[in-house]
Amino acid sequence: MARFAVTERSAELVAAGVPHVRATVVRADHPTSVHAGDAAVVHADGTIEGFVGGTCAESSVQVHARAALDTGEPLLLRILPGVDATTTEHGAVTVSNPCLSGGAVEIFLEPLAPPARLLVAGDTPIAQALVDLASPLGFTAEATTGTIEVGADVAAVVVASHGRGEEQALTAALDAGVPYVALVASHRRGSAVLAGLGVDDVARARVSVPAGLDIGARTAPEIALSILAELVASRRSRRAEVAEGVAPDATPAPPGTAVDPICGMTVLTSDDSISATVDGETAWFCCAGCRDSWVAAR
Repeated sequence: MARFAVTERSAELVAAGVPHVRATVVRADHPTSVHAGDAAVVHADGTIEGFVGGTCAESSVQVHARAALDTGEPLLLRILPGVDATTTEHGAVTVSNPCLSGGAVEIFLEPLAPPARLLVAGDTPIAQALVDLASPLGFTAEATTGTIEVGADVAAVVVASHGRGEEQALTAALDAGVPYVALVASHRRGSAVLAGLGVDDVARARVSVPAGLDIGARTAPEIALSILAELVASRRSRRAEVAEGVAPDATPAPPGTAVDPICGMTVLTSDDSISATVDGETAWFCCAGCRDSWVAAR
């Protein structure tokens, strides 16, 4: 896929609200199969449209592109020969190139995702204030009444319905694994609402109640501000945890990834990834060569 075609494809995905990463080779040191300016679109599931290197480079691009989507921060990925371990610094990560051909490649990973979706249950003044204040902070907010349906794109659910449909909204949010769930209620009433939910204690503990940071808020806009401040803090904290989990490769691999037992690269464990199972043990690999070496040694 030519560079202009990658740009057009990325624009189509942005218009459709599909999160992805635009990967661009900014430096290539021979011998390598790519050149500066080569580009690709990397989807959340690891699918690559375009070309930014062979199988070894693709594995690293897939893993770190997903990390960039999780953090929302651009990342410079350096794939270098002779590197003993993965190292990270602010805005950059360096990984080893295990391919026999060698060569060094630097790839800029730019995450592109639609604004985070905030679902507000209720039509109260606080609910309306949340919708009004959310947009400048990068959220797409909507208030709804009645039974709510929580899609995979929902980043936060705030229940501000003052007693109407609270249990259903909270349960739907928790069952969907929404990262931030909050209930506008006093400590006493909130505890009673949580006690009536048909979820376990771990799930109950995920609900922020009373919603928001303690800033002495009294009016609806002030309470909405405290809730959005807590939401921003929660998202930043999770992003920092994800960023810290990218490296080194010696640490446990993040969910959805595994370490290639032959070359030590971190690779995705998706349905399209190269894998093998021998004697009940499954392993994932960056390329068919590593897979064949592992199978032969079993």
